[in-house]
Amino acid sequence: MTTYESDIKTISSSEEMVFGVLSDLNNLQKISNNPEINNKIKDLKFETDSVCFSIDGFGRVGFRIIEREPFKTIKLESENTPIHINGWIQLKQVSTNDTHMKLTLKADLPMMVKMMVDKKLKEGINAIADVIAKTLSEH
Repeated sequence: MTTYESDIKTISSSEEMVFGVLSDLNNLQKISNNPEINNKIKDLKFETDSVCFSIDGFGRVGFRIIEREPFKTIKLESENTPIHINGWIQLKQVSTNDTHMKLTLKADLPMMVKMMVDKKLKEGINAIADVIAKTLSEH
C-alpha cells in the first residue's frame, strides 16, 4: 500500500462545524467551481455519502463514506475502481474556531500505475485539502 498525506491545514471553525459539513459530501459541491480543482478533476457528482469524478489519465473514481467518528474522522473507500483506495479526513480542534485537518489516501497501486500517477496523487491530495480548508474557513 502506498500512502499519500496532505499537509496539515488550518480551518477557522470548530471541529464540530467542520465535521458537520464534511460528513455530508453534498456540502462539497461548491468546491467543484474552484479552478484549482477543475484543472485536475472533472465531472464531479455528489451525494450525501459518496462522490465521484474523473481524473485525466486515470479515469472515473468514486468514494463512499464507510465510517464517521463524530468530530474526529471520516473514513472513505473507493468504489468502481480497479485499484482499492481508502481515505481518511482527520480533524483536531486546537483551540476555539481553530481546527486542523489532514487528508490521507492509502492505495494498492501496481508499480506501473504508481509510476504514472504518483506525482498527480501527491499534488492532488494537497490541492483538495487546500480548497476544502479555504472553503470551510470562509463558511
